[in-house]
Amino acid sequence: MKIAVMVKQVADTAARIELADGGGAVKLDGVQMVLNPYDEFAVEQAIKVKEASGGEVVVFNLGPAGADEAVKTALAMGCDRAVLCRDDAVGELDAAGVAAALAAMIKKEGGFDLVFCGKQATDGDSHQVGPAVAQLLDLPAVTFVTSFALADGAATVGREAEGVRETLSVKLPALFTCQKGLNEPRYPSLPGIMQAARKPKETLTLADLGVDTSRRVQRKGLSLPPPRAAGKILKGEIPDQVKELVKLLRDEAKAV
Repeated sequence: MKIAVMVKQVADTAARIELADGGGAVKLDGVQMVLNPYDEFAVEQAIKVKEASGGEVVVFNLGPAGADEAVKTALAMGCDRAVLCRDDAVGELDAAGVAAALAAMIKKEGGFDLVFCGKQATDGDSHQVGPAVAQLLDLPAVTFVTSFALADGAATVGREAEGVRETLSVKLPALFTCQKGLNEPRYPSLPGIMQAARKPKETLTLADLGVDTSRRVQRKGLSLPPPRAAGKILKGEIPDQVKELVKLLRDEAKAV
């Protein structure tokens, strides 16, 4: 079985976020870069399928030169090889452009039974790339996957979204976006980390893929959430506190 898994490198979600270029970008100097947390579930599921059914897991990653931390982690976890697109113009792509590049990479390699990715990236939070890749590859897509089983050339998949749980049967090949609850991602072992450096990696550019780098969506700017206002502690007897709370809700919060 041939399995593709798409991964992205993102800023550590525990890092303090600062804006640069007058709010045009996130300042990444000194910020630790990691494998997108939702992609960890995709990588783990791809490896679990390989361990159960045999085959090969190929990592696909798009990014500027040096954006290799996510790939190293995926290979150290147990993926077999990687196909990379390294191009400084990647930062100019919108979600449609990213999907076009990843779809072209997967199509160039060809022959995949399964394609996995995270349900979203923790930086853009668009949820768009996985389904768009499926559309470009003419594959059925199941999003927000929380359970996965294979039998007789089909996958039985559980998904959860907006408080609804579904169970679906999907014929392969197909694409699946993964989320928390699907599995427990393994930690890379020391031998796995050492082997990752020796695993095959093919590097392409956007020109090799023939991808249009013009943006359909232009981001106008970024801003941090406003600081939270200081809370108030109500004092006195409970009836007095209730009266004060109602007054605050009516006069300040405009909630009643």
